[in-house]
Amino acid sequence: MRYLSSGGNTEPEKRALHIQGDLRETEPKRSRATVTGMVDTVDIAVAARSLDGFVIGVTADRRWEEQAELLERRGARVVHGPTIRTIALVADDGIRMATQELVRSPPDWLVAITGIGIRGWLSAAESMGQHDALMTALADTRVVARGPKAAGAVAAAGLDLTWMAPGERLIDVVEFFADQDVRGARIAVQLHGDDGEDLTQRLRLLGADVISIPVYRWTLPVDELPARRLADGVLDGSIDAVTFTSAPAVRNFFVIIERHGLTDAVLDKFESGVAMVCVGPVCSEEARSWGVKEPVEPGRARLGSMIRVLSDTLLLRRRDLLIAGVPVALQGIALCVEGAAPVYLSDRERALLEALLERPGQVIARSSLLRQVWGNANADPHTLEVTVARLRRRMGRAGAGIRAVPRRGYVLDVLPELPHESSQPLSMP
Repeated sequence: MRYLSSGGNTEPEKRALHIQGDLRETEPKRSRATVTGMVDTVDIAVAARSLDGFVIGVTADRRWEEQAELLERRGARVVHGPTIRTIALVADDGIRMATQELVRSPPDWLVAITGIGIRGWLSAAESMGQHDALMTALADTRVVARGPKAAGAVAAAGLDLTWMAPGERLIDVVEFFADQDVRGARIAVQLHGDDGEDLTQRLRLLGADVISIPVYRWTLPVDELPARRLADGVLDGSIDAVTFTSAPAVRNFFVIIERHGLTDAVLDKFESGVAMVCVGPVCSEEARSWGVKEPVEPGRARLGSMIRVLSDTLLLRRRDLLIAGVPVALQGIALCVEGAAPVYLSDRERALLEALLERPGQVIARSSLLRQVWGNANADPHTLEVTVARLRRRMGRAGAGIRAVPRRGYVLDVLPELPHESSQPLSMP
């Protein structure tokens, strides 16, 4: 798992989930956040970096850096735990034989399932010296695309698009051909990473002569540890959301955590606070099949749309509090106290504050805090004392709200969460 950070930490301790690869961390320029109002609301100025303080898990393998950059531009910190591996089949005999067969006997229809698949196929044809011959063979072919990405690749190749599935699902493609008379028609199908066997079988049942074009294959990652560590971040609360850009990535994630007996616990977290974000309806459908009740999904299946709906979702979870009479805004790991520059909490500091916030105004036993934050009620109490002291310092004037109760534990003096009229991010340029 690779950890990318767009925000800095004012202390040497970094909250990196640094498993493999490098750690890129930059210290942003700090600006003082202005907080107006007292009990009614804590109004933090709007910032373009709407994800400041939030930690996002990314499960993609291909183009994950592009997604990470989009998230970082909005201020998020990114944890990379790929749950999928894409294996190109450009040198495989299957794609060579399919291409040669289609050049020899052109298809009546071409089904373009993915943009990467179409581009990969044409690139492979070029390496075989068959590109011009293939384009000539496809000149009169009617092309059907599963979605906009595939349609875009078709257009970029200079081919005419006949129809695009409105729901971006393979079942839409099957239903389209069911309304056509394709008995005896030759249909070339660009397979996706799951091989598309169900689609080709259904087309054959309609009487079509189907030629499969294998371009790439999806598998589990060679190293599953980063994905497992990402799941651990979901469970311990250090990750605020996890993004998925394909149904196989969702399936592989649950396959991996199921091996470790974590499925029920992770589902509970997705239901109670951590956002599971899917790029589109096919991805969300897979998530629901594993028990996720309400995956976050954009109206349009695009990466940019997914990032926007993720931002909107997490901003609704920002909390405006009054601790020891001081207005405080908490957004992920970012904490802004009235009149002070924002600070970023460590994993332990955040977990400790969250534990105290779960029972405001109530004394929480040291053993309970040790168990909840460190996972062991018998852990060294001095560790708790040191973390409490550090958290108090980070909270500035609001730190006085954490009180020690002799021989019992700690209590947080906080009023119920304050309402805020708009979902505005912390001002952390």
